Amino acid sequence: MCQLLGMNCNTPTDIVFSFEGFRLRGGLTDSHADGFGIAFFEQHGIRLLQDDKPCARSPVADLVQQYKIKSENVIAHIRKATQGQVSLANTHPFVRELWGEYWVFAHNGNLRGLKEIDGEYFNPVGSTDSEKAFCYLLEHLRQRFRYKPSREELFASIAEKTHELRKYGLFNYMLSNGDWLLAHASTLLFYIIRQAPFGEAALVDEDVAIDFSAVTTPNDRVAVIATLPLTCNEKWQQLAVNELVMFSQGEIVLRDEIQPAQYMSVAEGLAIARQAGVEM
Repeated sequence: MCQLLGMNCNTPTDIVFSFEGFRLRGGLTDSHADGFGIAFFEQHGIRLLQDDKPCARSPVADLVQQYKIKSENVIAHIRKATQGQVSLANTHPFVRELWGEYWVFAHNGNLRGLKEIDGEYFNPVGSTDSEKAFCYLLEHLRQRFRYKPSREELFASIAEKTHELRKYGLFNYMLSNGDWLLAHASTLLFYIIRQAPFGEAALVDEDVAIDFSAVTTPNDRVAVIATLPLTCNEKWQQLAVNELVMFSQGEIVLRDEIQPAQYMSVAEGLAIARQAGVEM
């Protein structure tokens, strides 16, 4: 199963600390060695960096750490290929334009039996189930709404199609238009919201720590979302199974939670992934 990382905040922030531990899972502390990508929103523009080589040893990943790009919305993905060959065309995140905005999508899981897309507006370039699901979702939105709807209408429509797509298999994903970030958990997805009073955080994957109180202001609020927690001394929250949430300005503003809420242990999540043919 691939690894997801997202960030949503109320002020432009760099993701260097979280990415430093995350990138090591791409071929060093874990076996996800089939490429990686990261997308940064900057106002109406987007920076997309991708490599079909292992993230832990990629010069492109080095650039991310050296550049220290600041953004309010970031989505990163480390790939463990299940459908589609290892190539740049199959590397997440995927980007499309809708209603004059860039939309970014990354998926963790395996969708089996998803029909081929023959969309009027959106079609896959590569051969992954992930890009196919992204195009299917956007095609539905564009056909249903000629103009951009309210945030609440949009969330409800995406939730409806998410319920449909998850029937095909594991569908952990992140989606952003630069204003908000959506996260959906089929199995494992964790998040933390950092805000004042800030403290120290230590990475799981590397012996590195940072005191956020020294690099933030009292008004900062940053949500970080990941497949598995990135730090060992902070309290991460878990999304419930099949829960969809929208982050904006560093906090959850909308939820589509299945009742009663159920949570999956990491061991259970890994076992389900293996049963679905997804290696971690």
